[in-house]
Amino acid sequence: MLLSVERINVAYGHARVLSDVSLNLDKGERVFVVGRNGAGKTTLLKTIAGFLTPTEGKISFAGETVNTLRAEQMANLGVRYVYQDKRVFTRLTVRENIQLAAFAGNEKLDVAIDRVVQIYPKISQFLDTKAGGLSGGQKQLLLLGRALIGDPKLLLIDEPTEGLAAGIIEEVFKVLEMLKGQVSMLIVEQNLAVVRELADRVYAMKEGKIPAHLTDKTDIRDNAVLERYL
Repeated sequence: MLLSVERINVAYGHARVLSDVSLNLDKGERVFVVGRNGAGKTTLLKTIAGFLTPTEGKISFAGETVNTLRAEQMANLGVRYVYQDKRVFTRLTVRENIQLAAFAGNEKLDVAIDRVVQIYPKISQFLDTKAGGLSGGQKQLLLLGRALIGDPKLLLIDEPTEGLAAGIIEEVFKVLEMLKGQVSMLIVEQNLAVVRELADRVYAMKEGKIPAHLTDKTDIRDNAVLERYL
């Protein structure tokens, strides 16, 4: 098992956000987390990524207990967190954005650029463009490509299709589909069409808990089942 989350609790001050949350993910799996806004999905990803520390419970990654590791330490273990808000370095060029990730991932720049171009060939046209001038969809694809630099073991992807036009959603969909088997993915997503087609398994979150774990493809592809949690 690559990732194991066992009955974690997470709080902001005195307000508990996650209560006894458990999930797991095997190598090569593509697992989705669905739920309404405020259900705790982003908090879950940030806790696994090392931005937050659980007050109780245990997180294991590749057989190692990682509860107290910081985000940079988790990144060094091969965990990459892709932000929900299309967070790129807007004043830097696309090339410079990739260069920063290449430095952090101990990878040569030309190899890093090739990784990004492989999943999004059009990015080669924008390498010397300021990243702030990219569309939301282009930023999302840059972030996905950048997250692959350094051969990560696990991608934590928060709402990759949120706010994107249909055509760009299709491009993001193709990238997530292409990465199947290359890297493990835990993805927060509310676009049920994407979830139905790509999920190996689905965890549903509600009010900081996980009331359902869907493993049957028939249930995953049934809108009525998924919509209970949205």
